[in-house]
Amino acid sequence: MGEKKILIVDDQMGVRRLLHEVFKNEGYKTYMAENGREAVEYANEKRPDMVLLDMKLPGMNGLEIFEKLKGIIPDAIFIMMTAYGEMESIQKAMNMGAVCYFLKPFDIIELKEKVAKLFESENSKR
Repeated sequence: MGEKKILIVDDQMGVRRLLHEVFKNEGYKTYMAENGREAVEYANEKRPDMVLLDMKLPGMNGLEIFEKLKGIIPDAIFIMMTAYGEMESIQKAMNMGAVCYFLKPFDIIELKEKVAKLFESENSKR
């Protein structure tokens, strides 16, 4: 099966580092991107199984990045993150195939459990 790969896309270094450390300690391979361009490069090169994607990013917004990544890695699991109650954008992302979203500041334990559950249910489908 191999280790699961998670791409963390957030322009805040603190958030990227925190998520990177948490998921690395859980045994996942993690990649960090601070903008859409980097996220697309990682998606092409690394083919992550999951993407934790912030909605508010410089340059491309979360929905634009989501659309691009979905085209590259259609089977990946997408979790959206937002600090701004951007419910309209979140709803669009959910309609486009995101599985869930977390409002910042999020509960890291809750996020960790959700990621594990999503990977478990994905494994049971195969």
